[in-house]
Amino acid sequence: MAHSQFDTFLQEATYLDQAPGYTLNRDRLYGLYTSWCFINQQVLGNEDSFWAAMNSRIDPDHNNLRMKGPAATDYILTSRPDLV
Repeated sequence: MAHSQFDTFLQEATYLDQAPGYTLNRDRLYGLYTSWCFINQQVLGNEDSFWAAMNSRIDPDHNNLRMKGPAATDYILTSRPDLV
């Protein structure tokens, strides 16, 4: 399988948390993706393509993923402006 934009997104903007029970929910995962696309000047894939790609890579509802990197910062500051 070719290394896609979605693979790069997962590699650069997420990491697997070994602590059981944590899930990066669908809203946050897609929000993180939109921030990653913005920061990296990537074309934002449509939401259906995003979920199709995620479904073949992770379980979007039980994934143990955490945010990392500049996309995480952008997402948090964008979604929580009261923190600034």
